[in-house]
Amino acid sequence: MYGAMLGDIIGSPYEFDKGNKSKVFPLFCKASELTDDTVMTIAVCEGILNAGLDAGEEDMKNAIIDAMHDWGNRFPWAGYGQKFYFWLGGRDRKPYGSYGNGSAMRVAAAGWFLDTLERTREVARWTAEVTHNHPEGVKGAESVAAVIWLARHGKTKDEIKAYVEKKFGYDLSRTCDEIRPSYFHQESCQKTVPEAMTAFFEGTDFEDVVRNAVSLGGDCDTLTDIAAAMAEAMYGIPGELMDELMKRTPPVMHEVMTNFENAKCGV
Repeated sequence: MYGAMLGDIIGSPYEFDKGNKSKVFPLFCKASELTDDTVMTIAVCEGILNAGLDAGEEDMKNAIIDAMHDWGNRFPWAGYGQKFYFWLGGRDRKPYGSYGNGSAMRVAAAGWFLDTLERTREVARWTAEVTHNHPEGVKGAESVAAVIWLARHGKTKDEIKAYVEKKFGYDLSRTCDEIRPSYFHQESCQKTVPEAMTAFFEGTDFEDVVRNAVSLGGDCDTLTDIAAAMAEAMYGIPGELMDELMKRTPPVMHEVMTNFENAKCGV
């Protein structure tokens, strides 16, 4: 989950194709700040924990919705998409059929809590369906959570890639070099998640994954959030980057991060 938050913060200055399509850039600058990606990652984590890891679908979804509304209204300036912003401010708690990449960028905690891959995918699906109940929105969340679960259980990248291609049907045949020249700002799961996965599969360590993701451009904070969430499960996070994360997030989030740490499922 920390990887998702770091990816969001590091990628934020380069959103809307503001980067130079290069892996050479400062990891942090004055414009590096959390966005809705970090806020909703925290919200989903808190919702899962408030419901309880063994909760059923209705209780889990209601707890996640409550947490999203709570955190979203604490941080109303964070840069939500228009439909999600209206959902946060409205009384109607029903999903609205989105296939946006928001379902994939907020799901990271689900990859760390559960004993089985099947339960991980189930909970990930519920985290998406509260808003992003389009099949592509659900697939984005499930696939990212599955990669996190597989990586932290010691599966190789080849094994993980084969699983994703078989179970989710994403085309992961292109390289970052092939994606980069023509890739531009995309906000759908189907045009963000495969690219984030490619950045992850090609990376050699946590920072290299982040640099791969930022270099692709596009919806850079979200793409890097997704890639870095998977990279954390494979490589861990360097201490100096965790120090930066703590500096750049408010104490109210640190409390949820502590609860996350205490609830993570051991391998």
